Amino acid sequence: MNESLISPFNITHPTTVQSSLFALASFARFDPTGRYVATGRLDGTAAIWDLDTRSAVRVLDGHVKAVSSIDWSRHSRYLLTASRDWNTVIWDLANSCAPSQRYSTLRFDAPVVSASFHPRNSRIILALLSTGEVYLVDQRKSHRSRVELCEVQEESDDEGAGSSNRVRSAINIARFDPSGKHVFMGTSGGYILVFNTRTKTMVARHKITGAGAIKGLEFTKTGRHLVSNSADRTLRQFIVPTYPPPTADGAYIEQELEPSHRFNDPINKTAWHAMSYSPDGEWLAGGAADTATHKIYIWDISNDGQFASALDGGREPLLYLHWHPSRSSIASTTNQGNVLIWHCPHPERWGAFAGGFEELDENVEYEEREDEFDIDDEAEIIRRKMKAEEEEVDIDTVPEETRPRETQFHGVLPNDEDMMWADREPDDDREGWKLRLTMEEEWGI
Repeated sequence: MNESLISPFNITHPTTVQSSLFALASFARFDPTGRYVATGRLDGTAAIWDLDTRSAVRVLDGHVKAVSSIDWSRHSRYLLTASRDWNTVIWDLANSCAPSQRYSTLRFDAPVVSASFHPRNSRIILALLSTGEVYLVDQRKSHRSRVELCEVQEESDDEGAGSSNRVRSAINIARFDPSGKHVFMGTSGGYILVFNTRTKTMVARHKITGAGAIKGLEFTKTGRHLVSNSADRTLRQFIVPTYPPPTADGAYIEQELEPSHRFNDPINKTAWHAMSYSPDGEWLAGGAADTATHKIYIWDISNDGQFASALDGGREPLLYLHWHPSRSSIASTTNQGNVLIWHCPHPERWGAFAGGFEELDENVEYEEREDEFDIDDEAEIIRRKMKAEEEEVDIDTVPEETRPRETQFHGVLPNDEDMMWADREPDDDREGWKLRLTMEEEWGI
């Protein structure tokens, strides 16, 4: 049932388009702070857009073919772009050079489908190639390596040694979990493979019955839930198991995963281009692969996965969507390159524009104070204003109650070796850096 019919005053997911960015983009992603949006284009360039000014503040020209994916580092200082030109480029946004210079480049032996930073260290990169191979690249000086994550193939007793039970499946999607302990990969054969990031060994293989090829994977912020996009046009949500530490003999879990929820379009039987969780994990957005309209479906995870509403973005079909990291906002990309910013409008409270007044839900009898209309001495009023202007206002210190709390990741124990491994030899991506804007007159975007 549509949520707006149940409770029209309790909608906490985006409902309308707030603004549109003419970015000529094929996809767009919010940065971890939620202030900027990074877009990738088919001509090999990427751009950083400021949501406050609705303008491009940085253009990154480093590829000769289409940008296939974009990822932000933990504190937004570094941006990772992958391309069909076989390269991935890391950009340092703290550098004010114009035009922007590459921080480092990684070249592979095939077009790069996607690349992402490790959630805790931007020097560790996960790359998926068009050939179905996945590489974990460690650029730290004491851990420098490039390792392919290969699925374990069991030997068949019937056909003799050296043969395997089944052909090795190509990898369609590869993602770090939010903690960075594991890498999850979806295969063309309907399996989800789980690898330990530190040891690069497979720790689990999950069969998803009836799904077909796994085309997408997304996690909630804590890593407790995982949603998959598969060839049967169904989104499946799973509760992520807790995996034991890797063993010396390379043993792994062979287990079929049963979804806790299934999401689909029972009427149009549409496929899905992308999906994204809300920051609190209570909402799931699915971008429909509809060739005629721009549709986003919203499900209420906190209400047993009930369908909430369908958002209509017009006639330009959807290519990609991403939920804001802290607000009720979604960025969706159309096939014409426009980025739609969705939000949840709130009714204006006119009392906020007049200090000392408050809005009432119903009429009450007002009792006038005895001194309410007394005329104050004008000199006294001026003195109070001058005193108030002399007070220093601290605009740098963030109140303790408004600071983001450290996320408690699913399956992570105190002093976890797999977490501590990623923190060794940390990168330069720390809080407090500032994006230096390099405004130019002609960027062609």
